[in-house]
Amino acid sequence: MPIADPSTSAASDLRRLAEAFADTGSPLTWVITGDSITHGLVHTQGARSYPEHLHELVRGELGRTRDIVINSAISGHRLTDILGDFDRRVASWRPDVVTLMIGTNDLSTGPDRVTVDPADFAASLGDFVDRVRALGAIVVLQTPPSIDVPNAPGRERIVDFVEAVREVAASEDVLLVDQHARFTALGHGGVPWGLMGDPFHPNAAGHAALALELARVLGIRPDPSRTLALLEARVQAARLNP
Repeated sequence: MPIADPSTSAASDLRRLAEAFADTGSPLTWVITGDSITHGLVHTQGARSYPEHLHELVRGELGRTRDIVINSAISGHRLTDILGDFDRRVASWRPDVVTLMIGTNDLSTGPDRVTVDPADFAASLGDFVDRVRALGAIVVLQTPPSIDVPNAPGRERIVDFVEAVREVAASEDVLLVDQHARFTALGHGGVPWGLMGDPFHPNAAGHAALALELARVLGIRPDPSRTLALLEARVQAARLNP
């Protein structure tokens, strides 16, 4: 994939991806990073996480067998943890595409937590974008999905941090996968209970929904696709709000 130039934008990144998909002889390295939601342990109860669904779509159904998909997310981490370990988590893999879903831990408050201001979070997110672009890679920011706020003490600031991700994506002109908006739509304005394993971790059906939205925004549409159909069926079968 060609190195990004200073005029790179969300639109040009989508074009770069489309051109890369058309050139099966040029493999891509994907780095998928974030916190426990992306790490994908426990709450999927043995089912695949959304990075694993991405792996099947890209290396399986698109036939891009020389692509590499790396999940460097770590449960419990905040954005500052990723920035502090940026070489290991991101740069050392020489990525072509980097996705980041972060904020669920950054927004948390409590007696044993350092309170992060949304403005400071946004500044750190801008730093992340700059570092990834300096590698010549495409940046994809994802908002965190829904939180059942009444049953998640200390995580009441979800909307502030979702808005921070949206604002940075707009100001930096990078690709945005608005998972929070998608989960809210699936929950008909509320939390989509059938997609949640606990108040803020998606379950297996939730990871299917995350994968579908990521694939939609990035234009990953194998035709035909058994995987996309199965993911859609899993989401539709989940118990959503009436």
